[in-house]
Amino acid sequence: MRFEQLEQFIALGMLRHFRQAAEQTKISTSALTRSIQTLEEEIGYELVKRSTRSVHLTDAGELFLDYAKNTLSELALTKQRIFQSINGTIEKKLIIGYTNKASSVVPISCGQFLNQYPHIKIEMQLQDKHELSRKLQQGEIDISVYSQAINSIGSDIHLPDQLILFVSKNHPLAHKTDISKQELDHYPMFGCFSQSKPVQLMLNEAIDGLNKSSSIKVGSIEQVMAGLEKSDHFAIAGIEHTNAIAENSNLIQLKTNKDLSREQLIVQTSQKIEVGEHIEHLLSLIKKMAMTVN
Repeated sequence: MRFEQLEQFIALGMLRHFRQAAEQTKISTSALTRSIQTLEEEIGYELVKRSTRSVHLTDAGELFLDYAKNTLSELALTKQRIFQSINGTIEKKLIIGYTNKASSVVPISCGQFLNQYPHIKIEMQLQDKHELSRKLQQGEIDISVYSQAINSIGSDIHLPDQLILFVSKNHPLAHKTDISKQELDHYPMFGCFSQSKPVQLMLNEAIDGLNKSSSIKVGSIEQVMAGLEKSDHFAIAGIEHTNAIAENSNLIQLKTNKDLSREQLIVQTSQKIEVGEHIEHLLSLIKKMAMTVN
């Protein structure tokens, strides 16, 4: 059993999706499948149940997920102690993860912070919300900053202006206004790949927000449009595809009841970090900057 196998299993346990877990751990889907099968053979129990639409962990899988998280956490602490033993001190460095919606807040706040604490190094990582959650739990980042709806279980659909939803003109939702999240729950979903990394991050966050990450089908804009014409799916894509959709007489863009003013910035710190004066100061700067932007 190797440490990278534990990382791969944790990714699968958090994302519940083989392709996404494979992309996150930078291996192929087939390699991830073999890795999980090898773990099951070594442990002697089935860890994962996989259907055509979703991935579920068995009871043994849930227990092993806790073991894998604890093992990698202990590994990180051990590396830190070794570093301290050899060098006599731990380098002061903060790793801050943030989503695209927080990109107008975090870099500026960090710049202001470094003016007062030049001896502390900061590494900033632009990630999607799923990856932020995983890294924060594993202690791979110290601070997580992302935006979400104030009422996260509400009916509003919160999409940035760079994303659009669309359906077949014969879809039951085609001519409705103010589409709610609950109405979309009844229909499967297509997602369109984007060549732009920031837009792709937005797409990933939106898919997670609609609770479709385990069942979504993805493809090129041509594949998605062709799929919509023959099904009751709805689709999400970057705004760069607006003209292609508008030119297709069989498709129509949905109108949603999004209300971006009801979103707020969520700032979280890792349990493995000691919240001292400098951390408190940085958190304060981030929150102040968020109020200025909003």
